[in-house]
Amino acid sequence: MRANKRRDTQPELLVRRLLHARGLRYRVDHRVASQTRSRVDVAFTKQRIAVFIDGCFWHSCPEHLHLPRANADYWIPKLARNVERDAEVSTVLRDLGWTVLRFWEHEPAREVADRIIAAVEEARSSSSTVRAPHDAGRGSGSQ
Repeated sequence: MRANKRRDTQPELLVRRLLHARGLRYRVDHRVASQTRSRVDVAFTKQRIAVFIDGCFWHSCPEHLHLPRANADYWIPKLARNVERDAEVSTVLRDLGWTVLRFWEHEPAREVADRIIAAVEEARSSSSTVRAPHDAGRGSGSQ
């Protein structure tokens, strides 16, 4: 199992390249919450958006799920626990005010990137409309 990467998988890299090409900057393999050991594949910290690109086998994709026949007593509970953990992590992050986006590795990278970009732009536009009047001058560098 050591050959299975925790980060920088091919689906992640494809999506990250598209996001970077569109001018978005983000954190990779970022630990967001101390309550969980899980790490976010792509995190937009200012907008509080956590992106997970889940592998079909490891996270039991409903379209591509195939349970191993060999050593089934080990694999079935392990894969079930992965799904439970995904739900727990999503709940913890949402409770902390994060938007959680989950995608399957088989989803086209361009579609995934477009949905992420839309969520980031929506978060940016909603945060800019809620600024208090005394914050208007911040970020300009002048004091």
